[in-house]
Amino acid sequence: MHALAPHLQTIGLFAGIGVVLLVASLIGWTLKLTVAKNQSHGVIDNLNTRIKAWWAMVLVIGIAFMFGDIGIVLLFAFISCVALREFTSLTTRGGDHAALAACFFVVLPVQYVLVYIGLYGLYSIFIPVFAFLCLPVVILAAGNSRCFLERVATLQWGLVLCVFCISHVPALLSLDIAGYEGRNLLLIVFLVLVVQSSDVLQYCWGMLLGKHRMAPALSPSKTWEGLIGGVASATALGAALFWITPFNHPWQAALMALAINSMGFCGGLVMSAIKRDRGVKDWGKMIDGHGGMLDRLNSVAFAAPVFFHLTRFWWT
Repeated sequence: MHALAPHLQTIGLFAGIGVVLLVASLIGWTLKLTVAKNQSHGVIDNLNTRIKAWWAMVLVIGIAFMFGDIGIVLLFAFISCVALREFTSLTTRGGDHAALAACFFVVLPVQYVLVYIGLYGLYSIFIPVFAFLCLPVVILAAGNSRCFLERVATLQWGLVLCVFCISHVPALLSLDIAGYEGRNLLLIVFLVLVVQSSDVLQYCWGMLLGKHRMAPALSPSKTWEGLIGGVASATALGAALFWITPFNHPWQAALMALAINSMGFCGGLVMSAIKRDRGVKDWGKMIDGHGGMLDRLNSVAFAAPVFFHLTRFWWT
């Protein structure tokens, strides 16, 4: 499969995803017609809404891929902007206007410019060093020290999660991997497809076999059966997709998939804890059937830096 040109591999993958979504759509339509009798049905309606949202998301990502590196960087910069807005709207107390402006109009664009240029030595430390040290000073300049530590930590955490972590997805384009030239877009496909499949499969396995809840206080729908079945299935998918990666053997791809699926699951729990602390179910309502941007990207945000640095350490 490596003999195929990179653009043909990408087209083939998207065609395969399209076939899977088409089959899923047919299954959802059949269930709605036969089981629900075209009446309201919570589980089936939720499934069909998720499938429709996936069609939209795959279309957007496919269009971005058509524009190459700049399209991917701009797409994830937009995703970071929306995610940061959701995060700050739910967690900040308001009032730190200068600090918020610095996050949205300075830190975020600079991070993505550095990623686009490929300056690893800068984009890997810009937020956790420079932004972290400067942000408290900007907040302090307003002259309000009330809940100072909480305000600083909230904005810093938002920048790390929504900008720094998510920016590691397009940063995969800058990795210089011997024998893998021109195929870095496929690393993004592998990461997003495997991690997002794990989320979906955990939901499916949980609906089919779920009996033992993992963390009912954080996420009542998550079960041990869903976790094991979803992670195992998505790890097997990762092994099957080894041919689009620089990982030479299925077992290497499987281990990488296991690592990012595990991080993705942890990300989902962490973000659920924050939502429960704020007394809300979803981060937003941007994506029909999926809540907000962070509701879809929390697992990718946690998995992306791990995937990036493991790939960079072992394969560059």
